[in-house]
Parts: sequence; C-alpha cells; structure tokens
Amino acid sequence: MKINGTHTFAAPTEVIWPMLLDPQVLASVMPGCENLEQVAENEYQGILKIKVGPVQGNFNGNILLSDIQSPDSYTIAVDGKGAPGFVKGNGRLRLEPSGDSTILHYEGDAQVGGRLASVGQRLLDTSANAIIRQSLEGLEAQIAARMNGGGNVAEDTAVAAPSPAPPSQTEFALGVARHMVEDMLADEEQAERFRKVVIAAGALFVLYILLDWFAGRIAGKVAKKMK
Repeated sequence: MKINGTHTFAAPTEVIWPMLLDPQVLASVMPGCENLEQVAENEYQGILKIKVGPVQGNFNGNILLSDIQSPDSYTIAVDGKGAPGFVKGNGRLRLEPSGDSTILHYEGDAQVGGRLASVGQRLLDTSANAIIRQSLEGLEAQIAARMNGGGNVAEDTAVAAPSPAPPSQTEFALGVARHMVEDMLADEEQAERFRKVVIAAGALFVLYILLDWFAGRIAGKVAKKMK
C-alpha cells in the first residue's frame, strides 16, 4: 500500500518542525492513539486502537526516526503488531517553506497482514487516508492553537497551549465513511466522463455511417443522370 500527498499549514517551518518530533503532540492528533512515549533517541513506542471495517483491536508499535535533516525532513519506520495483525511501513516527511506557510510532503509504503489484510485493499486505503487526513487536521488545530497563543518563534513552541481533543473512534469511523463516499463520487465522476466520451464517439460513428450512406445515394443518382 503506497501513501503520498501534501498538506499546507498556515505557520512557518520553525513552528511545525518541533511539533513533528513531540510525542505528546503526535499522540494527541492521531485517531485511536492511547499512548506514545519516547524510549530512546529518535525512537518511540505507543499503543494504537483502531477499527477497520469488522476488524478492530490494539496495536503495539515501534516508531524509529532516521536521516533527520533539521528542520526539513526525516525518514520514519513503523512496526506494529496486535491481535488484528501487523503493520510495517517506511516513509519520509519533508517540510517546504512557502511564504508565511509551510507545505508538508509525505510519502511511504506499508504492508499489512493477519485479519487486517482480509478487509480488502479499498477499505484499507480509505482507512489509511482517513487516519492521515484526520491526523493532519488535528495537527493543524494544534498549530493554530499554538500560533494564537503567540507561538510564532521557535522558542515559543515549547510553551504549552490548549490542546484540541483527538478524534474519537466514532469520529474516525464517520471520517472513513465520508472519505469512502468522496472516493466513490470521484469514481462515478470518472465513469460519467467515460460514458460521455463513449456516447460522443458512438454518435460520431453513426453520423459517419449516415453521411457515407447519404453520399452513396447522391453519387448513385448522379451516375444515373449521366447515363
């Protein structure tokens, strides 16, 4: 399963970067995250409770950051196991300054196994995208709260700010349903465009046949008059 995308935050890089390394911030924005703590330099362990279709349960995960290019990018490796199965993934996050804003680029690959893999690729993709989108929305709320509290320089990012509540399991499930509907509508729009192209091509073909038949009739009449 491949994951990639971008998200724009209305804050400078020096505000966002330390938040991407703060386990308390990350735990507060990830749906279903019950615990996340640093166990070594650039290494974290946590518990994630998640529900994907009929499969649900807790994952005990290990997160390792490497190739850290402060304050621009890092590589992340995730290894999670639990009753629902396992998840292994590698990815990279990169921050790109854009005026007063910052663009987050993310990409990665993930493998799943066990009962989790039985739900189907489409539901897995939708659930993964829902987790990412809701996490980014939560991080956006955290950043807004910090900026509104005056955290506009690197030193101020350590100042505590009111933390918006992370999404509940119900909110996450509703998010998955919403994203599935959006994906289905996108597929239907593509199908509708394809249908219109097919109809147009068919109409042109029928028109060509009619014009050819009509031209043949005219040619036949002209030939009779010339005899």
